[in-house]
Amino acid sequence: MKVIAGYVYSTRAGTLFGLMILALTGCAQMQPHPRATVYDFGPGPVVDAPANRMANLPALVLAEVDTSAALDSTAVLYRLAYSDAQQLRPYAQARWSMTPAQLLRQRLREHLGQRRAVLNAAQGLAISQSSMSMHLELDEFSQLFDSAEHSTGLVRLRATVGQANAGADRLVAQRSFVVQRPAPTQDAAGGVRALTLAVDAVVAEIAEWLEQVEKASAQ
Repeated sequence: MKVIAGYVYSTRAGTLFGLMILALTGCAQMQPHPRATVYDFGPGPVVDAPANRMANLPALVLAEVDTSAALDSTAVLYRLAYSDAQQLRPYAQARWSMTPAQLLRQRLREHLGQRRAVLNAAQGLAISQSSMSMHLELDEFSQLFDSAEHSTGLVRLRATVGQANAGADRLVAQRSFVVQRPAPTQDAAGGVRALTLAVDAVVAEIAEWLEQVEKASAQ
C-alpha cells in the first residue's frame, strides 16, 4: 500500500511539475519580442530660415544614390577594426527608417534646397543647359570601432557632376569624400549619432564643392 501511495504521490508531483513548466513556457511565448529601435537623421530645421539675401543658385538634378548590396538595407552596421575590419556586423535591435542611401539623399536635398531648386531625374522638367546634375555613390556607412572604448561614424562616397550636352551628360567634375565623427557612446545609439554628424559634415562639403565647380564651369 505504501509503495502504491508513494507511486501515486510521485506521479501527482510529476504532473504538477509538468503543468508548471507548460504554464511558464506559455507565458514566455505570449510575451512580445523586443522591437528594434528605429533611427533617422532627425527632423531637420523645425523653424523657417530667415530670408537669404544671397542670389539663388542654378537648379540641380539630383539622381538616386547608388550603393553596394551590403549597404542596401536598413541595418545599423558596425566594424571591429581591432578584430576583423573586413566584416560588417548589424546591430540586432537597431535599424534605420530607410536605407542609408535614401537618408543621405534626403539630407543632401534638404540642404541644397535652401538655395536652389533640386529636381529628380524622373521629373522631366525643362531646365537651362547650364544646370548641373549630380550622382552619388555611397561606399561606406558604418560605425568603426578602433577599440572597444572608441569608435567613429565613417561615411565614404564619391560625387560626380555632369552637364547636359547634346542629349547626354558631359562629365564636369568628380571627387571622393571621407568623413569621420566620434561616437559619444559605444553602442548603436552612439553610432547613429556619429553617422548623423558625419553625414551633415559631408553634405556641407558637397554643397561647397558644387558651388566651386559651378563657378569654374561658368568662367
